[in-house]
Amino acid sequence: MEEVLDVQKYLGRTIFHAVRDQAEKLGIRAFVIGGFVRDFFLHRDSNDIDIVVEGDGLELAKAVGKTLKCRVAVFKNFGTAQLRFDGTEIEFVGARRESYRGNSRKPVVESGTLQEDQDRRDFTINAMAFSLQRDNYGELVDPFNGIMDLNMGLIRTPLDPDRTYRDDPLRMIRAVRFATQLDFEIVPESLESIRSNRERLSILSMERISDELNKILLSPKPSRGFELLDSCGLLDYILPSLTALKGVESIEGITHKNNFTHTLKVLDNVADSGGDLWLRWAALLHDVGKASAKKFEKGVGWTFYGHDIIGGKMVPGIFRHLKMPLNDKMKYVQKMVSLHMRPISLVTDEVTDSAVRRLLFDAGDDVDDLMILCRADITSKDDKKVDRYRKNYEHVCEKMAEVEARDAIRNFKNPITGEMVMDEYGIGPCNTIGEIKEYVKNAILDGRIPNDYESARKLMEEKAAELGLKRVSGSEKV
Repeated sequence: MEEVLDVQKYLGRTIFHAVRDQAEKLGIRAFVIGGFVRDFFLHRDSNDIDIVVEGDGLELAKAVGKTLKCRVAVFKNFGTAQLRFDGTEIEFVGARRESYRGNSRKPVVESGTLQEDQDRRDFTINAMAFSLQRDNYGELVDPFNGIMDLNMGLIRTPLDPDRTYRDDPLRMIRAVRFATQLDFEIVPESLESIRSNRERLSILSMERISDELNKILLSPKPSRGFELLDSCGLLDYILPSLTALKGVESIEGITHKNNFTHTLKVLDNVADSGGDLWLRWAALLHDVGKASAKKFEKGVGWTFYGHDIIGGKMVPGIFRHLKMPLNDKMKYVQKMVSLHMRPISLVTDEVTDSAVRRLLFDAGDDVDDLMILCRADITSKDDKKVDRYRKNYEHVCEKMAEVEARDAIRNFKNPITGEMVMDEYGIGPCNTIGEIKEYVKNAILDGRIPNDYESARKLMEEKAAELGLKRVSGSEKV
């Protein structure tokens, strides 16, 4: 009873009273269901509320919207309606029962009861509902004992897992996502069912899969999600280039580290540092080129030369496979993967101003993110080695700050433009212009001249003269 009173107090918001009163007037029953109920027991705030209605959900939404004086968006094709009130999204839908065809995750939907609606839910912890009827307001309706699974930290399907996952295979990835986000365990029979139904992923759109991957990546410990995807056999279908990193080879008693395990550790390190979604993608893919770069050299051991460049070239293909946008975010991930070895070369060699300038130039505003990734890449079990590398990285950071303050190289723009060369020497577009600009740029990055217009212009004139160009008068300029 005390729990019901707590729920009643929590549901004592204007929106819930409006739903209760309007449902009563229409002679229908309404319930809060799903994530809002789950998050109430997890003591997590939720700004999304799902209302399931035994009756016409669209009619109830319009009545509630009129009462609260807020706009209602109706989606007739989906049988849903939404309104926004007091910073919260509320979605209304009629209770449904579903049946599926074997080649599609889109169900045939018919009106149903609350019980039938709960039957079709993915997991017991998402099938719980609060009554909004006046006579039992706030009472928990929990036919599958989801509250027990919530308390025990378990992901379990309401019905037979084979039926649940075969009907909608996206639920297999959602099981992994919820287990990762909530630090829950997937029950053994559900894990086995996911393994045996993994071929059903073929009917899913990659866009839906990628959306779930992004949520896994944003979890506090994303490695757990990828370990689960791998153990269930799903990762081979989703990211085969990642599973290609698994395993350890030994030749002449020399082994290399498990690059898959290392990658997941780097991912967790970036997550611990607060890295955003795209830096986490960079961490996940930073060593993806190692599978094809791996070689054993006698007297040297295992090498992965050029894996950073190979990995950078693989990023667009991976994004294309996952149907993720090939936009500036993809280019950012590609840049992080391509550059992640550069700071390491600075800590193993003498740090020169020229090398630091070029790193600042290539990384631009993303250099700080790059250093987060590189620090995360230190996963040795040798504490002394880790400590030494971290100190070296700090030295590199200090050097970068010093060079940047003096030379303003980050987001460097060449003082010499193509238009300037054409105007000065009366020539049209040609390779010579690029040669002059590149010569000036390299001189600045190498520290041979300061990063200012006058020095750059003087060098341009010297190089132009060397190439046989002559300045033209005003009347001769193109």
